[in-house]
Amino acid sequence: MFEMLEYDFMRIALVMAVLIGLTAPAVGTFIVQRRLSLLGDGIGHIALTGIGLGLLTGTSPVMGALVVSVLGAVAIEVLRERSRSGADVALALLFYGGLAGGVILTNAEGGGANLQSYLFGSISSVSVSDLYVVAALAVAVLAIVALFGRELFLLCQDEEVARASGLPTRFLSILIAATAAVTVVIAMRAIGLLLVSALMIVPVAAAQQLTRGFRATMLLAMAVGVLSAVSGLAGSFQYDLPPGPSIVLLALAVFMVAVIGGAVTRRRRTVTAAARAGVDAEAEVLRG
Repeated sequence: MFEMLEYDFMRIALVMAVLIGLTAPAVGTFIVQRRLSLLGDGIGHIALTGIGLGLLTGTSPVMGALVVSVLGAVAIEVLRERSRSGADVALALLFYGGLAGGVILTNAEGGGANLQSYLFGSISSVSVSDLYVVAALAVAVLAIVALFGRELFLLCQDEEVARASGLPTRFLSILIAATAAVTVVIAMRAIGLLLVSALMIVPVAAAQQLTRGFRATMLLAMAVGVLSAVSGLAGSFQYDLPPGPSIVLLALAVFMVAVIGGAVTRRRRTVTAAARAGVDAEAEVLRG
């Protein structure tokens, strides 16, 4: 663990891992609550078009991915709201369109090799300038979660109730989608576009096995995200493994442990409740 801190690029990667571990589950909690678990995956494919544009024009692929992802996220919400086909079809349309556009633009530029680092992550290619961009975006994402957390929670719980309460549901829906898009861009250099959605969903699913309240679920999911990201990064360095898959597999391992732990906890609660009910019933008999 401490050996990797001797290398500059690994210190940069470690900071990025912490930022990704915090932001991805924070946004993922709202996405899971709203039953849009594939949103991050869809946006990841849309981001390919932005990367292709950046490579083709000689500009920043990260900024290209950011702009195209946010626009795509807004388009998903507009289609979801106005289309009769529903959210799943809206996601599929932009999912395949973004993938096709990204591959064509990248091949036109001749940057197929560069595309691999964005699809699967490449820690060694992360620079200080990338870290500054990621840090700024992460702060923006966490600030949005902190400022609009209650409103977003109410929207995710029941959109009709949120609308009846006078909340700007359209704005909040677009805000969730745009924040998810920013989160995908934050994580794509370290984890890869094909795997980033897993870190948005799996820590939340693990936290749900052990917690009940929304805030507790989010905080535990963020802790699981940081643990998975940092441990996966350390493991990839130690055993010369790809960082993205290592991080995701560790998150899945935590999920499996959480499932077992949650089942044991619920069983104990059931046994305790039954024991208390038996004691109360016996006491009633004695009183009678």
